Amino acid sequence: MIMEKLEDKKIAVLLSGGVDSSVVLYELAEKGLTPDCFYIKIGPEEKEEWDCSSEEDLEMATSVAHKYGCKLAVIDCHKEYWNEVTRYTMEKVKAGLTPNPDVMCNRLIKFGAFHEKIGYKYDLIATGHYAQTEIDENGRKWLVTSPDPVKDQTDFLAQLYSWQLRKAIFPIGHFQKDEVRIIAEKEQLVNAKRKDSQGICFLGQINYNEYIRRYLGENIGDVIEFETGKIIGKHRGLWFHTIGQRKGLGFGGGPWFVVKKNVQDNILYVSHGYNPQTAYKKEFPVMDFHYLTERVNMDKITFKIRHTPEYHKGRIEITGDSDFVVHAEEFIHGVAPGQFCVIYDENHHRCYGSGEITAI
Repeated sequence: MIMEKLEDKKIAVLLSGGVDSSVVLYELAEKGLTPDCFYIKIGPEEKEEWDCSSEEDLEMATSVAHKYGCKLAVIDCHKEYWNEVTRYTMEKVKAGLTPNPDVMCNRLIKFGAFHEKIGYKYDLIATGHYAQTEIDENGRKWLVTSPDPVKDQTDFLAQLYSWQLRKAIFPIGHFQKDEVRIIAEKEQLVNAKRKDSQGICFLGQINYNEYIRRYLGENIGDVIEFETGKIIGKHRGLWFHTIGQRKGLGFGGGPWFVVKKNVQDNILYVSHGYNPQTAYKKEFPVMDFHYLTERVNMDKITFKIRHTPEYHKGRIEITGDSDFVVHAEEFIHGVAPGQFCVIYDENHHRCYGSGEITAI
């Protein structure tokens, strides 16, 4: 494959304050490049109530940019995040679906709102994602997986528009996470030992359920055992639960698994046992499949339905222009409408794109 040439390119680096994006800047500086750096600001609506670590993030991003003689500017995407990503998330969970805010954050904010504000001035936008790209002999750019299966983030990038992918570079995507830490410590980066952020993109320490409760409140309803119809308790809102969930249900006599939601009647269905058959699916429909680079033949595929190191084997049955049914070789746990099904080639090297799992 032809590797991307960076010389004479105008590059923007998105610095988050974390170790990954900091090593991105080091990698580019090592090649003799001096890119411009940007910190995307997504502050909470009420700072005193939603205390994030954004000040510390900005301090660390500033320190790293200064170390390599690069300019750092703050780009405020607060309004766009809360208007677009939050709206998407709340609409999905209110409908009983399982959204992925991180996926939409990449499309709408990091490679979306940022591009509209200033990214359009740059040839390439570099981020600290664990993913890679390759350019084939015809000049087409493909998203390909990282060698670190635990950290690989191609699933979070699988909704990028093709023009966004063409502008994206991932300078640490060929590393394992521990290799990135070693580089950071050798370079004595201020955040070399900083823990990885957990949770949703840009929300810092904010708990996901609190994030949802803030907008949708609570809506108490019955929890019913799927097989018997017996009421075993109450839930505080269907939006706090996802298909396949086992932890955090709080009902006695478990374990219990969430297997179905009835949004109209506000009922949460659960199944009893360690591996209830009702928690598994072998076939499920996908709609609005988004091809990252171009339409491809997807006779032999692997896929993911959540951010895990495992890939599943299967085939697809075309049912519409961008709709199909996935036929997995094995039963899959926790298939939930609203999740993105991310499709890869049979060797899970190239990521072809993703589509939304629909009602099963």
